[in-house]
Amino acid sequence: MLRIWPVLFLIIPIIEVYLLIKVGGYIGAGWTILLVVVTAIIGVNLLRQQGVSTLMRANKVMSQGQVPAMEMMEGLFLAVGGALLITPGFFTDVIGFICLIPFTRRGIIQYLLLNSTIKSSYTVHQEHEVKEDRHTIEGDYRRED
Repeated sequence: MLRIWPVLFLIIPIIEVYLLIKVGGYIGAGWTILLVVVTAIIGVNLLRQQGVSTLMRANKVMSQGQVPAMEMMEGLFLAVGGALLITPGFFTDVIGFICLIPFTRRGIIQYLLLNSTIKSSYTVHQEHEVKEDRHTIEGDYRRED
């Protein structure tokens, strides 16, 4: 997964420049610049709205004594989506809007959570001594990765 980042940093700007040139050829440079600015403004407003909504849901979940895991993941997606929408270009705008639209954002997060695995292995060695307090278990553990 780490090897893909340098490729993305090379390919995404090339895609952005290509799309800006193509769109500019169809509608003109001025309209293209205006469109990029308008998508950034819409994105910032959508980010503000979705951010407040996510924060309120996180507070509600925490007040019920639960961990707001989904809301934390959504916050991460909102931050990425906001950064992509501020970046000039149409390709990053599309990805940014996908991150900001609740339906698509939650669908992607659920897909990632269902298809990711965290592997952890622990070995526990217990001493079986009988002590006066029968509710205490003495032991050592070692984490094996």
